Amino acid sequence: MHSNCLTARAMHHARISALFLAIGAAALLIGGCPFTRFDSDEFDDANEPGDVDAASTAALPDTVPDFASARFSRSSVIDNAYFPLPPGRVLTYRSVSGDEEIVVEVLATTRDVAGITCRAVRDRVYKDGRVVEDTFDWYAQDDGGNVWYMGEDVTDFVYDNSGNLLSSEHPGSWETNKDVANIGVTALPGFIMPAHPTTGDRYHQEYYVGEAEDYAEVVGVGVEVALADGSTHTTIKTHDLSTLDNTIDSFKYYAVGVGVVLEEGHDGERVELISITGS
Repeated sequence: MHSNCLTARAMHHARISALFLAIGAAALLIGGCPFTRFDSDEFDDANEPGDVDAASTAALPDTVPDFASARFSRSSVIDNAYFPLPPGRVLTYRSVSGDEEIVVEVLATTRDVAGITCRAVRDRVYKDGRVVEDTFDWYAQDDGGNVWYMGEDVTDFVYDNSGNLLSSEHPGSWETNKDVANIGVTALPGFIMPAHPTTGDRYHQEYYVGEAEDYAEVVGVGVEVALADGSTHTTIKTHDLSTLDNTIDSFKYYAVGVGVVLEEGHDGERVELISITGS
């Protein structure tokens, strides 16, 4: 784990089910970007940056951020305090149980997604020394400071008991304004981190109906955490869930200037930052 920092998949093997929190009909405003239902009449077929396919806008939850209203002048420069992505940075995480290691690398490369230049981040999960997930995530920061999760290309690897690779698959892959799974609707992006996170903020991180519907709630600000290496951090705390995958249920802690420093699963499993290199 979206994601940096750990994406929503970083504790894929250690999560429980949860019910979606009901949201009032009034729009929430985070970092100048309103959380409202989209009006499909606002969009044309010009495929300009930020345009949204009308087929994706029907009956959207109010927690899907308003992508059409966002403006992106320096989209690949991501300097959000709680989710900075300077190219060349590498963050390494390890589960307390010791059987998983996650390496998150902010790449110098970018990718055009829905007409917006996005920063590419590679997220590899190792279990017992073997790569079990290799994912490329794409992020963009709008002019208000919100960081958008624009898509991901996921590869999971399946091994036999002897460690021989049996197959690879691509669960949960998606890209803004595309229908990569051929389900008849296109994907919308969401926030991976608002510009000014406040306790009670709720937002989708991605909205691809039936394929990728992760969302988060900010449940604490100024939360102190201590890691196994003795370091301490003042963080914001989010509760990350999915309407589709009941194994996605975790708490993440984001520190200023770093991003995720800790993720906790329902069973007490912890994934902690163990090193950070680069700018």
